[in-house]
Amino acid sequence: MALTIKAVEDIALMARLKLKEEEKEDFARQLNLVLDYTNRLHELNTDNVEPLTHVLPVYNVFRDDVVCPSSPREEILSNGPLLEDGQYKVPKIM
Repeated sequence: MALTIKAVEDIALMARLKLKEEEKEDFARQLNLVLDYTNRLHELNTDNVEPLTHVLPVYNVFRDDVVCPSSPREEILSNGPLLEDGQYKVPKIM
């Protein structure tokens, strides 16, 4: 199925593109080459080929969760500028 200039104009309209006449002819030729190539792919025998979702094997890259002791609360709170009742004191927002 060859694309016509009218089909290229319709595609350009949907894509909000303004094409010159020579560009329309060039795009028609290029799109026809793409369609010809995809039609050649339909001729391939894929009976024994399983569909795949990823080209490479997928595995979890995260480390295992390991329970370990946290930093002491006093050490963490010592990083803040103002403390009150064991919490950071911040300015009122409202």
